[in-house]
Parts: sequence; structure tokens; C-alpha cells
Amino acid sequence: MKQVTMYGTSACPFCASADQLLKSKGVQVNKIMVDADPAEMVNMMHRSGRRSVPQIFVEDVYIGGFDDLSALDSAGNFLPLLG
Repeated sequence: MKQVTMYGTSACPFCASADQLLKSKGVQVNKIMVDADPAEMVNMMHRSGRRSVPQIFVEDVYIGGFDDLSALDSAGNFLPLLG
């Protein structure tokens, strides 16, 4: 299974929802908390082009935020990305 990385903050309800959705699919998530490390916020913005959280990646494939992840999953297209 490919690595899933999620940039988030501890107080973000969308991050919690994304984490819950990923866990329900049996996905191990590499969580990077940008509120604890400002350098990671810069890295997240560089990778995604966005300032909001969560920002989710499967390996180097950019998924987007929670709404994007949810839509991808609802369409049945998320699990195939994991290989």
C-alpha cells in the first residue's frame, strides 16, 4: 500500500474527518501537524499551493483537502490509488 501523507492542525475538524475516513479504509496516515512546525507549513504550501488544511497526498500524487478526498472515495477512485 502506498504512503498517505496528511498535513493538518490539531484543531481542524476537517483534518479529523479526513483522518477518520482514511482510518475507515484501513489506511495508515503519516500526519504532519503544521501548527507544531512552521517549516512544515511552508513545505505543505510549496507542495500543494494552498494554505488551508488538510492537504492530502498519496505518495507524490496530490489529492487535495477533505472534500476532494471524500468525493474521490465516493466515486470509488480512492482505493485504486493506493495500489
